[in-house]
Amino acid sequence: MASPGFFLICVLHSLVALTTGALMMFYSAEISAIKSQGSTPHDQLLIRTSDSFSGLLLVAIGSLLLMVAFVKDREFQSFFAKGCMVLHVGMAVWRFCFERKLEELVESFRRCPFLNPAFCRSAAAVESSPPAIAKTEA
Repeated sequence: MASPGFFLICVLHSLVALTTGALMMFYSAEISAIKSQGSTPHDQLLIRTSDSFSGLLLVAIGSLLLMVAFVKDREFQSFFAKGCMVLHVGMAVWRFCFERKLEELVESFRRCPFLNPAFCRSAAAVESSPPAIAKTEA
């Protein structure tokens, strides 16, 4: 006997994953325009490509969840639900640790004068100015 809750949860998760994945793949230009302001064209292309592949991964996960929703074996449903819970907890822990490290990196970036964009722009302006011509008295 299959659990109706399992079917409902899998279908809802599948619809969310398919929708967000399709939006990420086909409407990434609107999303990336906000994230990549001030980046080089090559960086913008990498960001758009990364967003598209993330969307493709979400579409694949959504398709898998939709297929799994129709499995009627209660033992498999239990195994799959436990695996999903472990996966969700692992992702939450990884994201928490990663974001904390990212915040530390941003703080060290702001303190380092050689990596600070404001410092680099002022240094580039000094280097690009024409050198002063020394006057010699004859």
